[in-house]
Amino acid sequence: MVTETAPTARTAAKARGKGRKPSCEDCYFRCNLLCALAQEEACPTFRPDHPDGLRPPRQLRFTFRQPGRTTAAWAFPSASEQARLHA
Repeated sequence: MVTETAPTARTAAKARGKGRKPSCEDCYFRCNLLCALAQEEACPTFRPDHPDGLRPPRQLRFTFRQPGRTTAAWAFPSASEQARLHA
């Protein structure tokens, strides 16, 4: 006789691993009975359920670019140079 046991926090954490696509069942709002949507896939307001509670989504790190060139690689000829070319 095989009996099913309730998933523990450890098995639930493995199921929510990075290799799996997020689903509505992994959402913070669904797990805390705050979701009013009946969807199977993750919605735009999806936030992963975490033991620490609701955390903001990770933001991209801002990196500064290398200083660019101060002079252009090419430029249009000045008015006097154009006059000399077409004279």
